[in-house]
Order: sequence, then C-alpha cells, then structure tokens
Amino acid sequence: MIRIARLAMLAAIALGCVTAQGVKLGIVNSQKAMLDTSEIKKAQLDLETKYKPRQDQLAQLQKDLSLLQAQIQSGKLTPAAQQDVTAQGQRKEREYQRVSEDLQADVDRDRNDILARTSQRMREVVGKLANEKGLDVVDDSANTVFYKAALDLTAEATAAYDKAYPASAASK
Repeated sequence: MIRIARLAMLAAIALGCVTAQGVKLGIVNSQKAMLDTSEIKKAQLDLETKYKPRQDQLAQLQKDLSLLQAQIQSGKLTPAAQQDVTAQGQRKEREYQRVSEDLQADVDRDRNDILARTSQRMREVVGKLANEKGLDVVDDSANTVFYKAALDLTAEATAAYDKAYPASAASK
C-alpha cells in the first residue's frame, strides 16, 4: 500500500514537471512594487503632514514631563510643591499615553486602508501585465527561492501602476 502511494506521488511529480515545461512565468516583488509607486510615496507624505500636529503635541508633552521630572529631582521643592508637581506629571503621563495610543491607532488605520487599496490595485495591474505578456503564472519573489532576473516584472508593475493610478488621483 505504501509502495503504491509512493508510485502515485512520483507519477504526480513527474506529470507536474512535464506540464510545467510550457508554462510562461514572471516574478514580481509585490512589496517593492507597491512601495515604489508614486501613490504610496504621496500617501506617506500626506500622512506625515496630517499627523505632524499630533506628533508635535507628543513631543511637547514629553518635554513637559522632562521639565517636571527635573523639578522633582532638583530637591528645591517643598513637600507640598513636590506632591503638586508629581500629580501634574501623572496627568501629563496619562495624556501622553492617550494621545500616543490614539495617534498610533489612527496611523495604523489609515496605513492599512492605503495598503489594502494599493494591494488590490497592484494585483489587478500585475494580472493585466501578465495577460499582455502572455504569462501563465506570476509568482511573488518573497516566496521564490531562485529566479532569473529576466523574469522580474517589479519595475514594470510599478510603472504600470503609476500609469493606471497617478499620484494626483491617489487619494480617491
């Protein structure tokens, strides 16, 4: 029984090798192709601009916390003043934590939305590119052990994406 299973497996492997000979193959580094698009580059700048005020707020809160810590460590405060400064520091730390968590959640949400949209569009672009080139299979280089550079479609995929989805229309 085991011998029959081995023979069946060998036959399947041999059949796969025979049928794979006529397959036209392309390779794309989908992550690089997406990150190199003008849409992603513009989105990155847009996100930095959008969230800069909140990043500045975090920097100011961190500065305030450092100043309060320096006051406490100076040893020049009365016990009542030290207690007041400590309470201020605790409030600032809670505010810092809240703003930081909210900022991270918002950035993650926006980034995931952008990446999901871009990923879907890139799959469509690569599919169209494969059809134009008469390719049967396009594999992601992240999952490929070896391939010849001539099979790499990454730059073409990025260029086709930028043509299909110009950065000026990226936010739509």
